[in-house]
Amino acid sequence: MSTQKTSLRELKKRQTRENISHQATRLFLERGFDKVTIAEVAEAAQVAKMTVTNYFPRKEDLVFDLGGEFVQSLARTVRGRAPGESALAALRRAYLAAVAAHDPVIGFSGPAFARMIDDSPALTARLREFHDERERALAEALAEETGAGPDDVLPRVAAAQLGGVHRLLFDETLRRTIAGQGNEEIAAALTGHIGAAFDLLEPSLGGYAVRPAG
Repeated sequence: MSTQKTSLRELKKRQTRENISHQATRLFLERGFDKVTIAEVAEAAQVAKMTVTNYFPRKEDLVFDLGGEFVQSLARTVRGRAPGESALAALRRAYLAAVAAHDPVIGFSGPAFARMIDDSPALTARLREFHDERERALAEALAEETGAGPDDVLPRVAAAQLGGVHRLLFDETLRRTIAGQGNEEIAAALTGHIGAAFDLLEPSLGGYAVRPAG
């Protein structure tokens, strides 16, 4: 009974969060991010203003409701790489799969959403923070996976290179979306860019953080 109550409570929390995010996105797309207040989001979602801020401490996070997934995505891919697979190979494989799926986490957001981000200094600043947080999370994962010491700069160097490629590809997805290209056209272009970018890193990182077989 206790487990059932917990599950129902978690389900209700998730539904409340999704409803707040949905209503906020609708208002932001209709009127622009900077012209909508937290109070108006709360009213549209039929919750208290404090409820909104409990789920989304910063207004910008109402837009980037997948921010947590975004920040941890690269680190999780590295930790889940296959035996014999390097961090670089795992990240290349994961990015190609995300492009094929038109995954919103990597920027497949639709033109209205992309323009909303591009038009708001607050949102572009928050996006940069997410990129920085993702790079730090990746550096931590690489350090753990390679047994690097606290003074070893290599995990941070590798994370900067890998994070930089992912940041560039995200920006390219956003740029092409704003320009009016469809998802299939963007995916075709990105596939080529992924090959070029990851091939450039192969000489330096192709043998780095390879998971031991077995």
